[in-house]
Amino acid sequence: MNMDSATCPFCNLSFPSSQIQWHANTHFDNDDGNYRSPSRRGEFHKVERGLMALLRNCLESDGENSRSILSGYVDHFQSIPFEDVGWGCGWRNIQILSSHLLAQRPEAREAMYGGSGFVPDIPSLQRWLEVAWERGFDAPGSDQFNHAIYGSKKWIGATECAALLRSFGLRVRVVDFGPKESESLYLSVPSSSVGAKELVRINDARKRKAPNTHGPMDRYMSRAVAQASCSQDAKPCSSLIRIRDTVDKESSGDRVLNSTERQNEGHRVLMDFVWNYFSHKDTVQFGQRRVLISDKTPLYFQHDGHSRTIVGIQVKYQQSGIPQYSLLVMDPGHRTAALERSLREKVGWQKFIKRGVHTLKKQQYQLCYVDPGIASEEEMEKLKTIDSVFLEF
Repeated sequence: MNMDSATCPFCNLSFPSSQIQWHANTHFDNDDGNYRSPSRRGEFHKVERGLMALLRNCLESDGENSRSILSGYVDHFQSIPFEDVGWGCGWRNIQILSSHLLAQRPEAREAMYGGSGFVPDIPSLQRWLEVAWERGFDAPGSDQFNHAIYGSKKWIGATECAALLRSFGLRVRVVDFGPKESESLYLSVPSSSVGAKELVRINDARKRKAPNTHGPMDRYMSRAVAQASCSQDAKPCSSLIRIRDTVDKESSGDRVLNSTERQNEGHRVLMDFVWNYFSHKDTVQFGQRRVLISDKTPLYFQHDGHSRTIVGIQVKYQQSGIPQYSLLVMDPGHRTAALERSLREKVGWQKFIKRGVHTLKKQQYQLCYVDPGIASEEEMEKLKTIDSVFLEF
């Protein structure tokens, strides 16, 4: 280090000597002296009128037999070559979700990122996650990363998103989807706040150790489930709650489904969940409108190898009357400028945004969303343990 620079004792970043005292003071709130992480604004391609307004226009023109539900305002943050391509999708999806929260929820805007009012860049988000760990959020996850992630290129998942945002008092929920035989790999399940229509199993927190897995979901799929336990006052942890049969008997009859059909039927569990989430369990009324704006947050959408953000869902009714659902997805791997152009020109936008059930080829998925409001001090302690609802494919 040269004589004109100094290292911050809190974050180990180097700054000119003339600025080091000012920078160190930014780690503390003036009112109460509490530690906070300084943030740098994340750069992104700003879209005039907003991407969601452009997407709404496209969906309005997408056939008379279609109905769509969207989140409100969302900015797209793309992975940048030589910066985070190949490892940064999780951070980019946190940025996308944060852009919505900052724009749509005043209470979240005040609580998030020290009240800065903007979406931080990836290094700043890494600092914020470390602060969340220091405060006790997701202790097992912190252990997996050896309590440090700043400056690394380590992949993260939905549980890191939950830990980071929960540290601001946000009521972040996690939902796992997978086959019954994979149930022991997931987090404990206290309840379902969305009212999914499928088979829900309340996991026993005392599960055997999960087998070794390989991929970006390794850490949270193989994490010991013993980090949380069911309440002694609750029903037995091994109980099953059947809300609706997984297989639609009207469409399949008594015939034996082939492997592709079975997979599609199973993945409809995820589609049904997303539709129920955005539609408030089918209580919304479209009337003559083709597109509605929901007050729900986007969904952080994780699977083995990648993560994206679900910003809405569309249903089209075929001639047979059977509904065909498509997730409406923003992918950090896409260039924002190309996405904007396709939406403005209404040409090729479907390949960027729409994902039908046939595209869901993974065996496990994980979603993360944010319920309204800010947690109380007592609730904050409970939020430090990352738990999830498990829905069986």
